[in-house]
Amino acid sequence: MRLRRRAGEQFSLSFLDVICCGFGAIILLLMITRITAPQVLERDTRDMQGRIAALQEELHRLRGESVVLERDLDARREQLSEALEAVARLQGAASAIPGERAPSGRGDELQSRLIGQLESAKQRLTAEMKRLLGAQGKRRDDTIGGIPVDSEYVIFVIDTSGSMFNYAWARAQREMIHILDIYPRLKGVQVMSDEGEYMFSSYRGQWIPDTPARRRAIVARFATWNPYSNSSPAEGIVQAIRAFHEPGRRISIYVLGDEFTGNSIAQVIDVVDRINAESGGERLVRIHAVGFPTQFARPANQQVTGIRFASLMRELAWRNGGTFVGLEDFE
Repeated sequence: MRLRRRAGEQFSLSFLDVICCGFGAIILLLMITRITAPQVLERDTRDMQGRIAALQEELHRLRGESVVLERDLDARREQLSEALEAVARLQGAASAIPGERAPSGRGDELQSRLIGQLESAKQRLTAEMKRLLGAQGKRRDDTIGGIPVDSEYVIFVIDTSGSMFNYAWARAQREMIHILDIYPRLKGVQVMSDEGEYMFSSYRGQWIPDTPARRRAIVARFATWNPYSNSSPAEGIVQAIRAFHEPGRRISIYVLGDEFTGNSIAQVIDVVDRINAESGGERLVRIHAVGFPTQFARPANQQVTGIRFASLMRELAWRNGGTFVGLEDFE
């Protein structure tokens, strides 16, 4: 009897072991076959790709700013060098004044007297300039090459006619780059044809943000941009003033062209005078112009429109606080 009970107990224990192992195997299979981990990895991969793209864009932006700062530093170094040379010349001139050599004990007295004479001459010169030149003769310290660069917004009005596109387009593109370089940071940029057509229709009536990427896009688009033009900048100038002027904004318009085929120079000047009227002694926007010498590539009897463009833009620039630059070649 004892042997039988012992055999039954062994059988019962083995059955329970099998049942437990079966349940354990099922649980183990469920844990192995979970599929949530790959989804988390995929999401992490997308997040990392987005971060990498953002960091790359930030790197490009910083590189662009670094280039601008290096150019600004070079310009400041040149200005410092010129100033030091001017100081040296003045010191040499002062020491060469006959009869003004004195013992070392009188050096301070001589220097003070020279400074007083220079200040007095400066005051007389300033008063004389104001008397002779009036409001148009105000001296501006914020200029580069004689061009005021105090604006926060810049609008390009570009003659896209055949003569410009065929003869002067590469030079015009370089001039645009040079103009942008003298404005390291702007609040907005815009590019229009002389007919008032926008280079980027998605920014019609809006400012293009000034970023290194946007500047590169403008220059790249310029290479093949060729809308219709009647070789007259009047429409583009008027459109630019009316669409973008607001009180408190410092705006400069840069006209790049070679011809004026309109009926009357005086009429264009009168219209611009009316819509760009003075406010507080200054015009609403500045108007600059760059003239390209495409007329020299044509016969003499076809050079009249180029001369009329120079006459028009020289007058508009003078009346509206800007500068007219006439180029001699395409190089």
